[in-house]
Amino acid sequence: MKSHVHFVSAAALMLALSACGDRTQATADAAANQAEQVADSAGAMASNVALDAQQALSPTPAGQEFIDRMAKSDAYEIAAAKLAVTNASSQAVKDFAAEMIKAHTDSTAKVKAAAGLANPPLTPNAALTADQQEDLAELGKKKGAAFDEDYVDEQVDAHEDAVVLLRDYSAKGDTPALRDVAGELLPVVQGHLDHAKRLEK
Repeated sequence: MKSHVHFVSAAALMLALSACGDRTQATADAAANQAEQVADSAGAMASNVALDAQQALSPTPAGQEFIDRMAKSDAYEIAAAKLAVTNASSQAVKDFAAEMIKAHTDSTAKVKAAAGLANPPLTPNAALTADQQEDLAELGKKKGAAFDEDYVDEQVDAHEDAVVLLRDYSAKGDTPALRDVAGELLPVVQGHLDHAKRLEK
């Protein structure tokens, strides 16, 4: 009888220790998740400060310059994304690229329509800059993991520039229809930037 009591007590002790261990692990997991959220939040705040500084140093472009920069940005994003669909190794990167093709095709159409409402109507110039052409040429030489890394890095840089441009023009732009479209596109592009940063990690 006494040995049975010892057995029951030992079993109870093991269960208690196991439950304690589970609670300790759950607490550790929760702490780790909270630390990750704090780090993400701090990173986002630092990024916003950097974007604010970049915006403060850049004069607001006139309507024609704004639509030209948007058109070139969209054209670059679409061309780079088409390379990613073929050359990337990660499915997450391929999925992001497919999203970029659709989103920046839509953006091109919206900017073009808004430019047509300007007085006088404006026509965007989507010809890539020499730097954009060079970046695409370098990107096109890579495949697999090396491609993924460079593509995602370039996406973060390109979308940071686009966020600064859209924030500035939506607040201070000289053409109402273009200000409206800049404000409409800003949260979309910010979402792309956040997505690219998650892929970068």
